[in-house]
Amino acid sequence: MATDNASPATSDRARPEIDVRALAEVLDGEYAEIRDLVRTNLVTHSSVLEEAEELGLDAFRERVREIVVEMAATGQTGMGFPREYGGGGDVGASIAAFETLAFGDLSVLVKVGVQFGLFGGAILHLGTRRHHEAHLPDLIAGRLMGCFAMTETGHGSHVQAIGTVARYDAASREFVITTHGDQACKDYIGNAARHAELAVVFARLEVGGKSEGVHAFVVPVRTGGEVAPGVRIEDDGLKMGLNGVDNGRIRFDGVRVPREALLNRFADVTPEGVYTSPIENPNRRFFTMLGTLVQGRVSVSGAGIGVAKVALTIATKYAVRRRQFEAEPGAGEQLLLDYGLHRRRLLPLVARTYALHFAQDAVRAQLHDVFSGTGDDARARRRLESRAAGMKALSTWHATRTVQECREACGGAGYLAVNRFAALRSDSDIFTTFEGDNHVLLQLVAKGLLTDHAGEFEDLDQLGVVRHVAGLAVGTVLERTSAHKLLERVRDLLPGGDAWDQEAGLLDPEYQLAMVRYREEHMLAGVARRLKRGIDREGTPGAVFSQVQDHVIALARAHVERLLLEAFTDKVRALPEGGAKAALTLLRDLFALSTIEADRAWFMEHGRLTVQRSKAISREVNDLCREVRPLAVDLVDAWGVPPEMLRAPGLVG
Repeated sequence: MATDNASPATSDRARPEIDVRALAEVLDGEYAEIRDLVRTNLVTHSSVLEEAEELGLDAFRERVREIVVEMAATGQTGMGFPREYGGGGDVGASIAAFETLAFGDLSVLVKVGVQFGLFGGAILHLGTRRHHEAHLPDLIAGRLMGCFAMTETGHGSHVQAIGTVARYDAASREFVITTHGDQACKDYIGNAARHAELAVVFARLEVGGKSEGVHAFVVPVRTGGEVAPGVRIEDDGLKMGLNGVDNGRIRFDGVRVPREALLNRFADVTPEGVYTSPIENPNRRFFTMLGTLVQGRVSVSGAGIGVAKVALTIATKYAVRRRQFEAEPGAGEQLLLDYGLHRRRLLPLVARTYALHFAQDAVRAQLHDVFSGTGDDARARRRLESRAAGMKALSTWHATRTVQECREACGGAGYLAVNRFAALRSDSDIFTTFEGDNHVLLQLVAKGLLTDHAGEFEDLDQLGVVRHVAGLAVGTVLERTSAHKLLERVRDLLPGGDAWDQEAGLLDPEYQLAMVRYREEHMLAGVARRLKRGIDREGTPGAVFSQVQDHVIALARAHVERLLLEAFTDKVRALPEGGAKAALTLLRDLFALSTIEADRAWFMEHGRLTVQRSKAISREVNDLCREVRPLAVDLVDAWGVPPEMLRAPGLVG
């Protein structure tokens, strides 16, 4: 079979020598200085890891607030705001800081995200100069605490259906904010229960009896430390985790705010009560507004990767210290990481974490370009929104899976709170839900693929996408996609013509890329065919979409995994020859082949993987795990998780 000449045996390759500091410089990239500042701040406040277990609820919330304010004084949390208001003027640096902050206590991380990312980001991106001048200097310094009141008890992902209403009263030139029923309560709102003085409140705007859709308003919720008149706040109480963040429920009983409280970058109301907007289409206006808040998803994606790094650092270090069972009589007990199964459990996760890291680098750079104006056009924004959504989903699911696997890999010791897994798991679990439920986000990714991120489809809902695709030939959908163009190019580079998937070497990066690109293209065509067939059979668009949702999610996952492999491959190719490049090549191969192996059933069903080649891939994954084994500690050390953040003295020494 062709698998015999698939690639040189991995054992023939020389073992790379890793310079941990040099590899750390590759990983920290252009933001090494800000990352080191965050690491220093984490060590300064490392006692919070113990305080999370020792303090009562109220005391811990106050401690987290103190730390956030102290970190703000170092400039760490304000990097993404304009310099004229006391910020750092660097969006990319703000994301890098947040990614690194995820090495520490996650209540601190999330409170930073609420204060500076959500609350501050909404004022910055949805407001205009009057809002910036009034609020940003104090907000950036931590003197003004706020919250982001979008989610309601009855509506989370479906923001357009929220029940809070802001009616314009032309006589008084005020907006009247009202909560209509229990389901319209603003719920799970970070900072609301104790610390927020202002809220950015999302509400359906009514002007002259006409609804103009969802808009955002700056509304005082506390004055002088007391809840403001007309506002009712309830404490959400203890949660599964993140109990240093004071989540709460807010009601507004006819609260009046001045006309200037409307965050009016995309729409305004004149004193006389005339609604104006440069964006005529209300759906497009809504999605444009939400698109400016994409930074939150990029941040949570990076945080998920950071959580995975902490868990893997602890589990890997434990696995090279802990011995269990004799491999052969008289040889003494064997280290955990010398067992093939243990390597299989941990090292593909290390490889995937590296893949996510480099893909996060790419999306962070995209975000920086779009928001700094150097790469800002409508299509670039839509591609950024899609990539951010997909990365957030896969990164946070990866964190959840990795923390659990690492906890189990540390046995009973991993169950002790001092070893961090308890906090990591309970505090990061919600990452899969906030900033967008992961399954909903992947449907957003698939929508972009089906419409090729074209502007005329920006305001389509799921039913609109179904109707659009049903009106196209499947070939037209495919011709528009980047995966199709890339696959055509790759096929020209591989031997064997139509048998490229049987002739190419398993360690050939072009083969690995071709496999994930083929999967994405085939899935895209399959979704398009199913949508078209459903409409041709006179199914309703809603029912048709519901029937193919599993295929839609699979397509989006395949798309993001293709982006991960491309980012990893691009990074490896750009490095000079040496130990770092050789080590990352091993990890790239391990990530690629373990990804194909995990979906081997699909590849076999669709004729791209024979039984023999499938078995060869599994053997190769085992060989790669064996090769990576001596490098494992260096690979996790290069992430630069401060030892103080690991705790776990019994596990890591």
